[in-house]
Amino acid sequence: MVSGAIDAIDHDVSVCINLPEPGRWQIIKSETNLTDQTWVAMQVTTDDDSVFINDSDTMVMSRQFSKTFMTPDARRLTFYDGEVRPGEAVLKVFTIESSLRRPTYAHARYSPIAADAPEKNAEKLEKLIADGMPQRPVIELIVPVTVIG
Repeated sequence: MVSGAIDAIDHDVSVCINLPEPGRWQIIKSETNLTDQTWVAMQVTTDDDSVFINDSDTMVMSRQFSKTFMTPDARRLTFYDGEVRPGEAVLKVFTIESSLRRPTYAHARYSPIAADAPEKNAEKLEKLIADGMPQRPVIELIVPVTVIG
């Protein structure tokens, strides 16, 4: 489980995890929204040596978002149709398969522009889900891993 808090609104977060060995690993990610914006979608992208797994043996879910979209190359996963308000925590569960011991994945968040009409925000969200969120400057984190069990 990886947990933390995000207070940056103009940066994405890149997480490098130190795994005991390459292979398939379930990621349970919790983060608290310390910004003043409501997140209505979250995107996770993998490095070139990792992919998301979405089969009958794995779980891809979030308590705050009811829908997910994964690209055909399994390198981008978007959680949407929900929200995380300021001060709230989001929980995401997904599985990656990596050929490296130190895979990296990045998180991006989308907050609608309050001045835009709801229809315009919905159109923009649909486009972001289909095309991916534009990359912003990145805050990089390295996370040690403890294997339980």
